[in-house]
Amino acid sequence: MDEQHDSEQHNSEQHNSEQHNSEQHNSEQHDNEQHTDERLRRWRLALGGAAGGEGTGYGLTGADVSIDAALGALYDSGEGTGSQRGAGLGASAPRVARWLGDIRQYFPSTVVQVMQADAIERLDLTRLLLEPEMLDAVEPDVHLVGTLLSLNRVMPDKSKRAARKVVAKVVAELERRVAQPTRTALAGALNRAARINRPRHHDIDWNRTIRANLKHYQAEHRTVVPERLVGYGRRAQSVQRDIVLCVDQSGSMAASVVYSGVFAAVLASMRSLKTSLVVFDTAVVDLTERLQDPVDVLFGTQLGGGTDINRAIAYGQQLVTRPRDTIFVLISDLYEGGVREEMLRRVAAMTAAGVQVIVLLALSDEGAPDYDHENAAALAALGVPAFACTPDVFPELMAAAIERRDLRGVIEKSKA
Repeated sequence: MDEQHDSEQHNSEQHNSEQHNSEQHNSEQHDNEQHTDERLRRWRLALGGAAGGEGTGYGLTGADVSIDAALGALYDSGEGTGSQRGAGLGASAPRVARWLGDIRQYFPSTVVQVMQADAIERLDLTRLLLEPEMLDAVEPDVHLVGTLLSLNRVMPDKSKRAARKVVAKVVAELERRVAQPTRTALAGALNRAARINRPRHHDIDWNRTIRANLKHYQAEHRTVVPERLVGYGRRAQSVQRDIVLCVDQSGSMAASVVYSGVFAAVLASMRSLKTSLVVFDTAVVDLTERLQDPVDVLFGTQLGGGTDINRAIAYGQQLVTRPRDTIFVLISDLYEGGVREEMLRRVAAMTAAGVQVIVLLALSDEGAPDYDHENAAALAALGVPAFACTPDVFPELMAAAIERRDLRGVIEKSKA
């Protein structure tokens, strides 16, 4: 009986094991089929094709049909492929507005921003952005703001009011991102920089002064002879650094113009800094008086046109009254339409006078742009670094500049 019981138990366990293995196999097979179907679905949406699924053998159903139509309206239109995936956007503002609503429903915000930028470039929808109903439908981002700023001079008043709302929304988001880190980094740098100056007698921090000069202790006199006085600094009462931001507003610098305007407003809010903002193409515009309102600053720019860096630097030189306490930041891709040799002479003169000159090829999230390598090399020969900087690194860069630290560490970080 025991042997029969053991045999039956063994058979039962074997049956259960086989059933489990079969169920596991079926489950894995089902998962593989689902994975294959999802992969074919994604390829089908990416490649396009008629509703029957040419190219992949996968036919779309349900919401995928609408997603495919939204993609096709942008990426199939005007390519002569014969695809029926989408009907195109044409020049109809209501149709474009509906399409903008569709893509916001089907795709995450980051994808929507890319598709909007592609639509503006591929389908020449710039004119439609002048219509308020279009501006109400778009997903605001830095690149859209750049496009709107390039249309600033031709916008009717009704459209400009709608555009300001879009710009204000983006600016508010950027300020939330950069304002506090910038103020914190620069306040610390200003505090440290203040302590290395020559303080007046009543500003001396004796505890830090003694610690800084312990190596000069005179045993026979039982006292410290200080070679360097460390002060508390008087940040609240005086301006410690002058900052001049000189920003290229040619069309390729759109994102940099937006970030520069926001950062300039943040810097201007700090009493220990005197901040000036100058934008230029072939002309120079001083926007310093508008720095209390970054939206107003951005609407004071005019993206597009040529570039005269030499003229802009000449104007910036006039703003320098305390060379050794001035940081001059040129934000440009360095494609010079003015007099190159004179531009380099001006930079050399500023550095010789003690101005700390920094050149940012871009101030944006995109990294290094197309730029004039010959001019960048010429500036490097003058001891002026030229590199692209992301908004997240900019506060650290300015803090290092305030303390006159070596910028190589920050430059390497910006390249990472």
